[in-house]
Amino acid sequence: MRKILISALAMISVAFLFSSCGSGETGQLVGVMDRPRYTGINPYGMEYIKSGTFHIGQSDQDIYSDYMQRPLAVSIVGFFMDDTEITNNEYRQFVTYVKDSIAHVALDHFKEDEDGNQTIDWEYEIDWNDETLDDMYFQGDDVFAGKKELDTRKLVYNYEWKDWKKAASPSFKGKRTEIINREEVSIYPDTLVWIRDFAYSYNEPFTRNYFWHPAFDDYPVVGVNWKMAKAFCAWRTNLWNTFRGDEPNTEEFRLPTEHEWEYAARGGHDLAPYPWGGYGLRNAKGCLLANFKPGRGNYPEDGGHYTVKADAYFPNDYGLYNMAGNVAEWTETAFFENAHYIVHDNNPDIKYDAKEDDPAVYKRKVIRGGSWKDVSYYLQNSTRHWEYQDTTKSYIGFRCALTFLGRAIDDAN
Repeated sequence: MRKILISALAMISVAFLFSSCGSGETGQLVGVMDRPRYTGINPYGMEYIKSGTFHIGQSDQDIYSDYMQRPLAVSIVGFFMDDTEITNNEYRQFVTYVKDSIAHVALDHFKEDEDGNQTIDWEYEIDWNDETLDDMYFQGDDVFAGKKELDTRKLVYNYEWKDWKKAASPSFKGKRTEIINREEVSIYPDTLVWIRDFAYSYNEPFTRNYFWHPAFDDYPVVGVNWKMAKAFCAWRTNLWNTFRGDEPNTEEFRLPTEHEWEYAARGGHDLAPYPWGGYGLRNAKGCLLANFKPGRGNYPEDGGHYTVKADAYFPNDYGLYNMAGNVAEWTETAFFENAHYIVHDNNPDIKYDAKEDDPAVYKRKVIRGGSWKDVSYYLQNSTRHWEYQDTTKSYIGFRCALTFLGRAIDDAN
């Protein structure tokens, strides 16, 4: 009786095994079937930067004589990078999304999905004359010359991100909610930077027109701090993944790390001081190769008085424009003078999410590339500089990066 019972159980187990595996199984270890096929991506306006090794270290010049960048060979995994700085018109798409989202919510334009979750129904047309939206505009004594003007202080973007560094810490024993960070960021560019940055200088026309006038659509956005740039990246990730639908999501759009930025700027020329690969600032015809300050009081000799279009001048050999000059660019990396002495040689980076009550020194973030108002030293590939993360300037912008998933782009095709 015992043998019959065991045999019966064995037969039931075998029958269950085959019924659960499905008709396509052969009893071999073949992995999960029916997985989505990932064929790679080609984000619009981005260039693929292949994995490689390069040398970080001292610039050709060291005007501070501090030698804070010791030579070090590091490796960088492949990634995509915007071929230009984010332009006014591209950032305006973000601003418009936030503005329209606030209006849709105020007008109760929602729809429910299959799970009963409410999301904005973008099919609704916004009636901007609806009294419900009056709070989005200046009211009372704040109204100027009878114009109906948007109160840009109301444009706030909310997003979430996970602190993987904290989660990976051996000392972390907390709850999952403790690694989830929720951000609330005012995202409208600070147009007053054009006046604030330069004392005794007439720049009011740029304050009034630089971000909104069509003449500056293709110029790099400025007046955005580090947190605003991060919020843009979060919004761009959501936009991209929503468009892709059921396809496998990519990694998140983000700011490039300091060393990714330098690796991309070099364009494959490991030891060259400038992105174009040469040691001089002029080409064979004597023309300057970037938008910067060539001499005291001399701004327009290079062809641009202030900023210029984001695709001005020739790109480097990776197809990236204005990796030197035009606007300096935010990176993901926290600034520490001795960073080169402590970073890993594989995908090096130092992150620190500074809180409001942190000392100012912890709020420094690396900026790279130099700008239209800087001398040539700041244009060099390895020159490190910093700015406080909550600071807006008329000469700092950004571009996005996206980690490539896989060994190389050729493998995905």
